[in-house]
Amino acid sequence: MKITHIGAVVLQPFPWVLVRVFTDEGLVGLGEAYHGAGVHQIAVDERLTRALIGQDPRNVDRLFHDMQRVMSASGFFQGAVMSAISGIEMALWDLTGQSLGTPIWQLLGGQFRNRVRVYNDCHAGEDETPAAYARRACEVEARGFSAIKFDIDPLPTRRDAYNRGIRNSDIAHYVDVVTAVREALNPDTDLAIDAHWRYAPVDVLKIARAFEDLDLLWLEDPIPPENNEAMRHLTAQTRTPICTGENLYTRYGFRELVENQGADILSPDLAKAGGLLEGRRIADLANLYYIPIAPHNICGPVGTYAAAQVCAAIPNFLALEFHHLDNEIWTGLVEEGDTLIHAGHIPIGDRPGLGLTLIEDSVRACAREDLGFLQI
Repeated sequence: MKITHIGAVVLQPFPWVLVRVFTDEGLVGLGEAYHGAGVHQIAVDERLTRALIGQDPRNVDRLFHDMQRVMSASGFFQGAVMSAISGIEMALWDLTGQSLGTPIWQLLGGQFRNRVRVYNDCHAGEDETPAAYARRACEVEARGFSAIKFDIDPLPTRRDAYNRGIRNSDIAHYVDVVTAVREALNPDTDLAIDAHWRYAPVDVLKIARAFEDLDLLWLEDPIPPENNEAMRHLTAQTRTPICTGENLYTRYGFRELVENQGADILSPDLAKAGGLLEGRRIADLANLYYIPIAPHNICGPVGTYAAAQVCAAIPNFLALEFHHLDNEIWTGLVEEGDTLIHAGHIPIGDRPGLGLTLIEDSVRACAREDLGFLQI
């Protein structure tokens, strides 16, 4: 079996990037890359595809290294290039599983679990009051989710965007919001809070310490991601679990953070960190230090279910992110969309490869730019 063509499409209004790898035996692999400027164009760029055309798609790891090698001058360890490579790598695993008649999780070492817990990102309440956040939390919990997350960010008009500071009144407000949500939820429903890299350590530490008695699942990305030592220092000063990692690429990007135990929980995004096998490797690295993995994920159903294959196959999995509750576009892209998430979990089936059936008419209706994805 040989690769004959790579196609990509970017959708709208959600800019999901889907990738397909075609072969001379009629099998087609499906993957999803993290969205971003130019990612779908990079996925079909001749400088990248020349490492793939004519090759056996089942040599997934070798082709992953070959793609890095040919793109070495373009930042092969990070950014849009690695996002494109990640999406193609997913599609190669889909092809491999189809050709061997086995699901991807089996190729990654087998199952630790046959369903993957999903945490729903609720974003915010209908307004900024604690009661509104609590109502939203209870609505999502009632739909079967045992883990939820909220974004707690200062309004741009109420902070200095450059010094990463936060007012004492805002700190008190965020504590009131999280307290109201925590008290409204079942004690066994996990609650996570995302700070989106907004703060200086001296300020966010006040928030983290105020959260210590609220039993959070984690406080996510409290400071900018590029300084591992600052993250380690912050993590060591609070009992609130600290989660980070969505802006790191490949196991090499996680190495220092893991070795220094700079976070309590890691959140690699498999659609940009290197794909599925690299996600497995990141999880294995973290497991040396008993660090749980909670993958960041804002993908459509393709990237979400691909990430779930890894989550099923690693011992140190905690929860997988999900953003698109009641999104008909999300559920309408694949035939399995309506049943992909059930009672806050993704059941992991045993269909070969990825195990999803793309609805091409839905892709066609949402396509913003098709680069050989639907029509070669």
